[in-house]
Amino acid sequence: MNTTLKILVADDHKIFAEGLVAVLRIKFPQALFTVVHSGEDAWEHIESNPLLQLVITDISMSGMTGLELATRIKQQHPAIKVLILSMHNERQIVAAAITTEAEGFLLKTSSAQEIANAINDILNDSTHYSREVLQVMLDKIKVEKQSVMQDPLTERELEILKLILEENSNEQMAEKLFISKRTVETHRKHIMEKTGCRNLIALYKFASRNGLIAP
Repeated sequence: MNTTLKILVADDHKIFAEGLVAVLRIKFPQALFTVVHSGEDAWEHIESNPLLQLVITDISMSGMTGLELATRIKQQHPAIKVLILSMHNERQIVAAAITTEAEGFLLKTSSAQEIANAINDILNDSTHYSREVLQVMLDKIKVEKQSVMQDPLTERELEILKLILEENSNEQMAEKLFISKRTVETHRKHIMEKTGCRNLIALYKFASRNGLIAP
């Protein structure tokens, strides 16, 4: 782990926040942790620490909520990763969390190892949503109307879409489909343009909603 790793924990439950950091210091011994207990204090710290890499935030904080904090971070400091921890997994809350474009969402009942796994995934430019949260997302997708694409995906784009959702790299997809990496990149660009998706979670929602993958 790089010694420059800086993580901010924002949670107004002081005992939980301190306990979480105590556990994470064991998992990430070289990381620098800062704990704050409000969204406003979190934002002040973010503004004065441009090299911050990850913010772990609760949703239910007085004043600026975790969702408002996450939204502001992704709008003004998109390089900073966001992991949401919450006791709540209601459909409306999960949907609101997804719209912030946070890289992860876990329940506070998650194990220390799953939280550590989520942090590693997020810091490696992936996403990590707990199984319970993903199930809520799928339940929401089932009741949404199917969207109609004006420019349908080609058979090759559908193949690549499924490989993307399996988190294959461009190199891996090129090898599996016996095409060049540049061709994969072109198809990937067309897929994102046609679907209007900006990240993996949005692409997953689109594919499930349109019956392109099995839930």
